[in-house]
Amino acid sequence: MRAGRILLALLFIVGLLGVVFNGSTIYSRFLLISASVALIAWVWTFWSAAGLGLVRNSRVLRANVGDVFEESYELANNSRIPAAWVEVFNKSTLPAAAGSRLITFMLGRQKRGYIARTWLTRRGGFQLGPTRVSTGDPFGLFSRAKLVAPRETLIVLPVINEIQSFPFPPGMLPGGQVIRSKSHDITPHAAGVREYVHGDAMKRIHWPTSIRRGQLMVKEFEQDPQAEIWLYLDSQKAIHYEKPYTQEELSLDTLMFAKRPTFKLPPSTLEYAVSITASLAHYFIGQRRAVGYVSAGQTFNVLPAERSERQEAKILETLAFVEANGTLSIAALVTAQASQLPQGSSVILVTPTVRADIIHAVDDLQMRFLRPVVVLLETESFGGPRGSEAIINSLRERRVPVNVIKCDDNLSQALSEIPSTFKQQDMRPWQTPEYSR
Repeated sequence: MRAGRILLALLFIVGLLGVVFNGSTIYSRFLLISASVALIAWVWTFWSAAGLGLVRNSRVLRANVGDVFEESYELANNSRIPAAWVEVFNKSTLPAAAGSRLITFMLGRQKRGYIARTWLTRRGGFQLGPTRVSTGDPFGLFSRAKLVAPRETLIVLPVINEIQSFPFPPGMLPGGQVIRSKSHDITPHAAGVREYVHGDAMKRIHWPTSIRRGQLMVKEFEQDPQAEIWLYLDSQKAIHYEKPYTQEELSLDTLMFAKRPTFKLPPSTLEYAVSITASLAHYFIGQRRAVGYVSAGQTFNVLPAERSERQEAKILETLAFVEANGTLSIAALVTAQASQLPQGSSVILVTPTVRADIIHAVDDLQMRFLRPVVVLLETESFGGPRGSEAIINSLRERRVPVNVIKCDDNLSQALSEIPSTFKQQDMRPWQTPEYSR
């Protein structure tokens, strides 16, 4: 484009100087041609750009890290003038975002579409745009661009690792005292019937009572007395570590014609802790257990315990935005919130700390008749300080199950293993999640 402008400028200058000092016809033609070409190129560019339109669509706006996100682009030339070339540039903050293309020669009233595939490597929320659409004249003299504002936001959820089983603390029963409070979910504990209200599910209608009373009656249920599961994610800034690494990126051709590699978590204690918490939430909700979540990063997050798939979606979406910028220690987090938990609940602490805060948190939980389990990330393997072994020994002395996770561990296997605290004693069948099924 720059060379074309220089050539046209030289032609114009030569023609102008020739007309002024010589007056020959050839110089006037140079002047006329250069001015005409510049005018035609500018008009072509202006009208071509005015008729361009772009629409981006995606089937899903929720995906997990490691997935391939597909998005369709539809470019339209709504003017009658053909576009010599059109450049689509995706300015989304999504890492390694695909979608940028250079399209040559679009006829007037023509549409072109293509599919862009992006390998998702970072959790969080990302706007799908803005998108810059630019075009120019065939001579390469002028260009004009327009910015298409983003319309949708993609939420990238953490990696979920499938867990086969996860141990409970010794002596923990799968049930407890009956809780005399109503539940919106269907549980094995029916509490009575009431009149049908618009919006009630048909499967909750109690037909014998409805026939007897001559009107629709639905069953009410009480909460399942099984103990709740609470996930505490330690997001204190001072305890998280990360080794230097370079994130792998895949090209479009690799995604289309080859098997994409398995996503590998960055060597970061925060990313491992988030993925572990997400995997545990997925596992326990799949077991129909009531799961709650607590963390204190940039904000203090408490999600009351529920057992629905909607609860899993809420936990995963919260985890998608968790950052290690909190100031509250795990002991302070437990002190601030554990008093609200029902006795007998299981509290899983996910932390990389090598400080005594975790011991204070465990003691506090046990004094409240809660059952702690610790998932401890070994900071030394993540480039952090030593000290995990002393924490592990202190927890074992208190007969608290501790699952140690190292960098590059297979989380599916590591989380499914029985901690050594359990191996030292005979486990009864009801001490495993399979009994509660």
